Amino acid sequence: MSSVQKVIDTDVHNTFRTPTDLVEYLPEPWKSRVAGSGIGNPWHGIWSPIGVFRKDCMPPTGGPAASDPEFLVENLIEPNHIEYAILTGDAMNICVNPDPDYAAAICTAYNDYLIKEWLPVHKSFKGAMLVAGQDPLLAAREIDRVGGHPDIVEVLMGSAQRAGLGQRQFHPIYEAAVRNGLPMSIHPGAEGSGGTYASAAGIPTRYLEWHTGLSQNYMAHTISLVCEGVFEKFPELKFVMLEGGLAWLPHLMWRLDKNYKALRSQVPWLNRMPSEYIRDHCYFSTQPIEEPDNPNHLIDLFNMIDAENFIIFSSDYPHWDNDAPMEILKRLNPDARHKIFYENARKLYNL
Repeated sequence: MSSVQKVIDTDVHNTFRTPTDLVEYLPEPWKSRVAGSGIGNPWHGIWSPIGVFRKDCMPPTGGPAASDPEFLVENLIEPNHIEYAILTGDAMNICVNPDPDYAAAICTAYNDYLIKEWLPVHKSFKGAMLVAGQDPLLAAREIDRVGGHPDIVEVLMGSAQRAGLGQRQFHPIYEAAVRNGLPMSIHPGAEGSGGTYASAAGIPTRYLEWHTGLSQNYMAHTISLVCEGVFEKFPELKFVMLEGGLAWLPHLMWRLDKNYKALRSQVPWLNRMPSEYIRDHCYFSTQPIEEPDNPNHLIDLFNMIDAENFIIFSSDYPHWDNDAPMEILKRLNPDARHKIFYENARKLYNL
């Protein structure tokens, strides 16, 4: 194995140069709407008052951080030995808009924009296509439309859905993903604005609360996917949880297994322990990695659940809390690091 750790980054937020970048990709009436006011911002006062982008990621040519594909290569890809970067974009917040037609139109326009203006720029760029869960049949149609593109490697939804993602209304989306050989993924998407809340107690007051409480949303979706039998119905489906944290996994797996032993009659379609479905079908990104005062405690958590087999590296570039691959999980053994930073994602995305 090379002394330089090869990396696949599974969450890179390419973004727009201007609020109207999608105009040329939209039909009416959405074209005029976006041309006049941009794609919109569904956040209601929760977002960080200082912004989320690193100032040193802004391209010298001007524009927001991560809006220039060539500078992104220079600033992220080359210094970190990144072989592939999964471009997750910056529009999943809009895709939880309560208007299903507008959300679907933005997804279609973004996917065309991604394919034309980003994916051809560099050999490392691979795309996460966007779909909106408000109308699963429209989402499935969009997956069939662009899911066969050679540089599209996953289907991405905002995590702020109106119901647990295991529920059967979402199943046409998963059927289309499997049909196109793509994993599903979710990313935080404007919780509290047209979808679910990040907090089980309602809408948080401040960004600190929202950012800390995101894991609650991911726990709920993971439980739903398992208990509703999604992985029995779609045995080939893989599901990626981006930016939802990791340290809660042992607790959830233990609790779900314990309760299943007493309540399995409620989910007769399950043929295995819930934790086995999670290990075999779900992947969790490293960012935002929990950082206990004693680093060994995180390694202990990883060892409890054999995390090296279903954890994948993500930088979350260019956000303020993004992680450089050489700066995290240094205490893992080389084989575990290779799996997390490269091999797991290579197999997942068939790269």
